[in-house]
Amino acid sequence: MDAVRRLANPARAQLDRIRIDAARIDAVRRSVEGVKQGVKRSGDGAKAGIGYLADRLIDLAPRVPVRDLATLRKQFPGLGPEELADKLVFGAANASSTVGAGIGAAAMLPVPPAMPAELAAEITGVAAIELKLIAELHEIYGLRPPGTLPQRSAAYLTSWAEERGIDPTKPTTINAALGGQLKRELRQQIMKRMVRNLPNLTPFMVGAAVGAVMNRRDTKKLAGHIRKDLRARQVSWDRLVELPPLEQPENPKELGF
Repeated sequence: MDAVRRLANPARAQLDRIRIDAARIDAVRRSVEGVKQGVKRSGDGAKAGIGYLADRLIDLAPRVPVRDLATLRKQFPGLGPEELADKLVFGAANASSTVGAGIGAAAMLPVPPAMPAELAAEITGVAAIELKLIAELHEIYGLRPPGTLPQRSAAYLTSWAEERGIDPTKPTTINAALGGQLKRELRQQIMKRMVRNLPNLTPFMVGAAVGAVMNRRDTKKLAGHIRKDLRARQVSWDRLVELPPLEQPENPKELGF
């Protein structure tokens, strides 16, 4: 009966339509705001995850065990610099291709929900392998950065983030690694790795196979950039001043090395 009266009263019917339209507008507005908040939370979570991984790599770098030149030459007798470098790159590429979720340096990563733990483990595990390779390539080419273990580790992190070799004769390149620039560059490199490693999360092992190929390829590519820079400044072994043995981390087994 009320419905009939409303239909018989055009003014009342128009008022009802206005109320219905207003309710719909409010519902749409609430939905849009919800989507905006969801996107913002997702973006904030991703930023938090990238920032966490940058901090994690800064903490991890000094704990990566690095062999000095004397140790490498004993382990691989009869090899020259290029042959020895080839050997290390081959081993690192194989290792990075087999890194999977939950192994290596990132087995216990607590990361924000916006970043899957598997992806964080993949990035951190491969980074640890590549940091070790970068440090040992600097040893082979006679270009160990000066300073303490934390200072050298920061320099190697910069080398990894920028994909280039360190020039020990330029203090600015070492000092820059200790400032805020390092963390910014790490975030950029981590974002790049995140996008690149997303196929690794594909179901049915297809992503794992693709990820293995990509990791191998990218480790070799990184090594190629580093070696090109180091060759330009290389110090031959017969002209090298004998350097003290490298300090070793206390718990390298925790990193899977």
